[in-house]
Amino acid sequence: MLYIGNHTTSSKGYAAMGRQMAANGGSTFAFFTRNPRGGKAKAIDPADVEEFLKIAEQYKFGPFVAHAPYTLNACAAKENLRDFARETMADDLRRLEMTPGNYYNFHPGSHVGQGAEAGIAKIAEILNHVLTEEQSTTVLLETMSGKGSEVGATFGEVRSIMDLVEKKHKLGVCLDTCHVWDGGYDIVNDLDGVLNEFDKVIGLCNLKAVHLNDSMNGLGSHKDRHAKIGEGQIGLDALAAVVCHPALKGLPFILETPNDDEGWSKEIALMREKYGE
Repeated sequence: MLYIGNHTTSSKGYAAMGRQMAANGGSTFAFFTRNPRGGKAKAIDPADVEEFLKIAEQYKFGPFVAHAPYTLNACAAKENLRDFARETMADDLRRLEMTPGNYYNFHPGSHVGQGAEAGIAKIAEILNHVLTEEQSTTVLLETMSGKGSEVGATFGEVRSIMDLVEKKHKLGVCLDTCHVWDGGYDIVNDLDGVLNEFDKVIGLCNLKAVHLNDSMNGLGSHKDRHAKIGEGQIGLDALAAVVCHPALKGLPFILETPNDDEGWSKEIALMREKYGE
């Protein structure tokens, strides 16, 4: 079964997200845990969660991918910003225990001139602070495009963060197709090679989710501008090859394309067709 869906809004609650995703033809989804620019999270209604769990069972949803706000920078130079990252991540992980067994994705952050090595150490320090043995949520480091001083634009940098984390079994990776392409990994002409390198450096066993996005820019551009499926520089055939690759079977594929529900429904249907469903 292909687990595919789009990034949606959590403002109406879990059940509304589930119903919308079912209407879009999806079987997984992603959402921001709070306003993507930061702020306090909305209170969770246990009745809403109960209704969502029934919807997820009815439509055979795979695990969803909650997304931390963009303002969360675990390797910021200012300690008050790192305090915000630490507190937000810990709070999000506590709240996600109401829907156990899913994923929590975050951008590793930007070292803002401190250097990648310092940034990596700071990211790992926060992960060591917030990860608990009791949590059922797996935290995912997202592969980045290398824009500015972003950490995580290479598989090696992601591996370096993981190496410093004590509870590695609570950690995984989300591969973003736009980001790795913009970061210089040629998934169009050498997908097998890219995945082999990922396996060698990080381990495919640690790959838990894929953000399925086309890119407005060329290979190695380091710009991070998503495009609709088939309308960018990666293209439909290459993205269909990602979805159909045997090494990625069973993973949740999340569309973060610049679209609306009608557009996402078409992309989901198109990917299902390519997958043979």
